[in-house]
Amino acid sequence: MLLGAGSAVLVLAGIRSVAWLVGPVFLALMIVIAIAPVQDALLRHGWPAWLSTLVLVVLVTGVLVVFALVIVVSIARLAQLLPQYADQAQKAMTSIEGSLQGFGVEPGQLKSAVESVDPAKLVALIGAVLAGLSGLAASLVFLICLMLFLSVEAGGMNQRLAAVAADRPQLETALRSFAKGTRSYLVVTAIFGLIVGVLDGAALWIIGVPLPVLWAVLSFLTNFIPNIGFIIGLIPPALLALLTGGVSDMLLVIAVYCVLNFVIQTVIQPRFVGDSVGLAMTTTFVALVFWAWLLGPVGALLAIPLTLLVKALLVDVDPTARWANALAGSLERPPRESRRARTGPSEEP
Repeated sequence: MLLGAGSAVLVLAGIRSVAWLVGPVFLALMIVIAIAPVQDALLRHGWPAWLSTLVLVVLVTGVLVVFALVIVVSIARLAQLLPQYADQAQKAMTSIEGSLQGFGVEPGQLKSAVESVDPAKLVALIGAVLAGLSGLAASLVFLICLMLFLSVEAGGMNQRLAAVAADRPQLETALRSFAKGTRSYLVVTAIFGLIVGVLDGAALWIIGVPLPVLWAVLSFLTNFIPNIGFIIGLIPPALLALLTGGVSDMLLVIAVYCVLNFVIQTVIQPRFVGDSVGLAMTTTFVALVFWAWLLGPVGALLAIPLTLLVKALLVDVDPTARWANALAGSLERPPRESRRARTGPSEEP
């Protein structure tokens, strides 16, 4: 056990030191897994392998380029707008001070609290939250190259898995199950992320918060972060609403985000995703913290697929390790009994 724990620490330290490489590789792998059925459909319709791969790479590259342009242009506009809000930040602090005095808070405590808040730091916080996204956009060329090579290799993946099945049939089954579960998770999460992003962006545009398109893209991306994603996407527009419209606009933005994200991500989305990933809520939260620490922002975005990959390689391939699913996985719902089985056999007259 000590030897295994020491080896794991060395491996994790090595992965963290090359997170700049491991993160984009896994991101490209997840994108290729998500679009693999489209490539298979094109091949079944008689398209040449090179043409189907080229079409997919061009489409996905176009989507990534559009996202990168939106983020870069919006960040440039945000950098121009932020200096204008330094004075408004001070006015907002004064307004909050007056509001809290009405609730009986002592003026001395308010003065020390307000003086401890630097408006310049408050304004700069919005740009700091987006630093990870701008860094991700900077590695777009590397990501496209990885996707190109992985898409070319994906055409012969069935033959490779068949060769693996001849020697390790359980590994082949685990990898196919991982690909299916990951594809289902990514597609459903992307669809609901698009819905959340459009609704959040429209609400921010109606409220009058600057750069609603940027915050809509941020809502879409943070939808892939389990449990705390919408909170991360809420902080920048809420702070900007505070600077532009005061406390009332900030509270309105928070209320809109909470209602939309609770209804869509907590009530509707789980009904479509179900228990296909096979992970408990506690496991997903711990996985989020772990992968974010190991790989940075990309690890937070891909926490669930990366956990499914580790589960497939370490648990699903070993029949003696299935007990881990009972501890870290979600409980399977018992099958419904039919009405006839519940009431018993009917008596013949």
